[in-house]
Amino acid sequence: MARQTTTTTRAAAGKQHRSALARLGERLTKTVTQMEADELREDAARLGCTPMCDLRDRQEATVSGTVRAVTLRPRVNVPALVIDLYDGSRTINLVWLGRRAIAGIQPGTYLRAHGRVTYYRGIPTIFNPAYDIVPQRAH
Repeated sequence: MARQTTTTTRAAAGKQHRSALARLGERLTKTVTQMEADELREDAARLGCTPMCDLRDRQEATVSGTVRAVTLRPRVNVPALVIDLYDGSRTINLVWLGRRAIAGIQPGTYLRAHGRVTYYRGIPTIFNPAYDIVPQRAH
């Protein structure tokens, strides 16, 4: 019986050792972009946000990610501020109608937004979302 326990213990230790090596190999073979995407997905999960790849049309959701682009789309009567937010799985557009700028939001800013998702031209979009700028992501 003692011999079987020793063998089982060695097998468990070997499995932990292999998983550490597998994790190291994975880290060495991933690109910087893939590692950043993984970190963004982990941060979104830690904040309790819905992954953008899982969003459905007409669903109310809270999303978080890094601002990739800020665009002002001038319309005839109403300007629209459009922000591309990326969480490591997909990009979503956040659109504020009647706004030309929002202080503190620029490319690289990490923020959390809440609202109803709609697919506009095949892209998930939230119009006039409630938002929080997250000053520093906790690691």
